[in-house]
Order: sequence, then structure tokens, then C-alpha cells
Amino acid sequence: MNVERQQAVLDAHHDAADGRPVMRARFEHNGSPRYMLYTIKRLGIDHEHGFHLDVQLVSDTLEGGMETVEARLQDGDADLIDIDYISTARERSRGADIVAIYPYGRTVGKLVAPERTDIGGLADLSGHRIGVVRRLDKNWILTRAACRSYYGFDPDETATPIEAGSKVELTRMLRDGEVDAALQFWQIVPEITERGPYEAVVSMADVVQRLARTDNRVPVSTFLTSEEFLAERETTVRRFTAAYRDAVDRLLTDDDLWDEIGEKLMTDDEPVIVAAIRDGWRDMVVREWDAETVQGMEQLFDQLLEVAGSNALGVDHIPSGTFRLLEEDR
Repeated sequence: MNVERQQAVLDAHHDAADGRPVMRARFEHNGSPRYMLYTIKRLGIDHEHGFHLDVQLVSDTLEGGMETVEARLQDGDADLIDIDYISTARERSRGADIVAIYPYGRTVGKLVAPERTDIGGLADLSGHRIGVVRRLDKNWILTRAACRSYYGFDPDETATPIEAGSKVELTRMLRDGEVDAALQFWQIVPEITERGPYEAVVSMADVVQRLARTDNRVPVSTFLTSEEFLAERETTVRRFTAAYRDAVDRLLTDDDLWDEIGEKLMTDDEPVIVAAIRDGWRDMVVREWDAETVQGMEQLFDQLLEVAGSNALGVDHIPSGTFRLLEEDR
């Protein structure tokens, strides 16, 4: 389902701001946050909390080496996006005026391969062509770290990573046989595996928890805003986090809402696929965070840095102030 059709679905629920403070949200058209964004707009949760969320979906292609949503935020065209916190640390270390204000979830993917593949797990990657959105993608970084830590090799050297540039192109490459397996994002995996002949052989969420060395659920992606917006509109930021929690509560319990989301926003609204995405989202999402959560995120980063190195991560530290626990979240 393309950007325009999904945007039209959201626009149908874009009432006027009517003097409420506006927060410009820019998110990928095939990313899982759109389910939460639809819920907020469909139910008017943003207006209930006294602000107006202006939602615009964008392509998942790269702009200047960055994800499109990240480029929007840094260019001043957005107030709210989500990306993984390694990318946040990387760009912040280069001087970007961005800050992580709230967790989203374990937005990693799965290693998908054709059925009857000889790739049974990460230990089998050597000698194979592995499709990735980009080599700095969190799924590939996690894969490299796990392979080096547990199996004694770096797939960046022993396998052939092939960059697709977008999630859509990555799926095409897998189906056309241009790669032997693909590290695809979790919300797209059911559309591939339920139709066959493909299977998920590794869940990167399990890799995250193993590398982080904690039983607490560790978010990989967070919501970001600019330092300037946070300084000038902290009340609006707090209103968004409250609206987000309300939307999560609804999505955790309301199966009928997911059926509506499947019909409105998913490429394939077959019940088994909608249910798989629904259950995956519920397992992925992180509703709140605290100092212990951030500690787990830092432990994961340290483990990735130790095993994969700064070249793989594109950054050698998490800059001070990257994670901003607002007073109500401590």
C-alpha cells in the first residue's frame, strides 16, 4: 500500500487544530508506528490531551545517507520521528540537535530465508548473500555483534551483505533470488512468511535481549524531537507521551481496532496476517521507561561496541543527553 493511500486514511481524521499546540509527526509509510498514529487520530486522543498531532507519512528511502524521517527532523521539517537509538547517538555525536524523549519498542526484524534453506541460524551466514536495508542498519549491526560474540566470525567479512536501500526493495530482492536471506523488519515479515515459501529463521528481538544481558525488555527505537522543540514545547511533548500511552493501552486490548487497521493500512488484510502483525506489535512495544530501562540500552550499546566495534556502529559512545527522561517518567 503506497504512501498516498495511507495518508488519505489518516487525513480523514485530521480535524482542525483549533488553537491547540501542533506537533508535526513524520513517520515511514511502512513502519509500525503508523498503527499507533492511526489510533491517536482515529480516536481523537491527541485533542483529548490538548494538542494537535499533524501526521505525515514519508518514504523509507535514504536522503543523504539518513532515513527520510531523520532528514526531516534535522532539516526542521518535523517535530517527532522514531529511529533506533544507535542512529540517534551517531547523529548526535556529529552535532545533530536531536534527543530521544520516549521509548517505542524492540523495532528489530527477523532473518527470513526460503523454506528448506541451509541457513538455520546466524552461525550459518558465512558464504551467503544477506540482504539488508543498509549496512548501518541495526539488524545488521546486531547480527555482526552476535556472530562475533557467539560464533567467532564477522559476517561482514565472511558473508556478502547487499544493501537494498529500502524495505520494499529488500523484499523484492529476496523474492527474486538476488539474496539468500534478508534481515527484514518485523512488521513486514508476516506478509512474506504467511504467503511462503519463506520462513523466519532468527528473531533479532531474541538477539537484543541476549546481548543486553537483562531480562527487562530493551527498546531499540525511541521517539525523537529537537532540543529546540523540547525546550520551547515541553508541555506538548508530555502531552504526546500521555497520548502514546493511551493509544498503546487500546492497541494492547482491542482486537477489533486491529481489524480496522488491517483493512485501512495494511497491504494484505488477510486475518492470519493481521493477527500476526498485531501479536508482533504487542510483543514489540514498550509503554514506558525509567533509569533502569536506559541502563539496559546502554549495556546493549556497550556490548555492541565491544564486539562489533565503532566502525560497525558508526559511533564510539552515546553522547551525554541522548536520552531525556522527563520528570514524570523518572
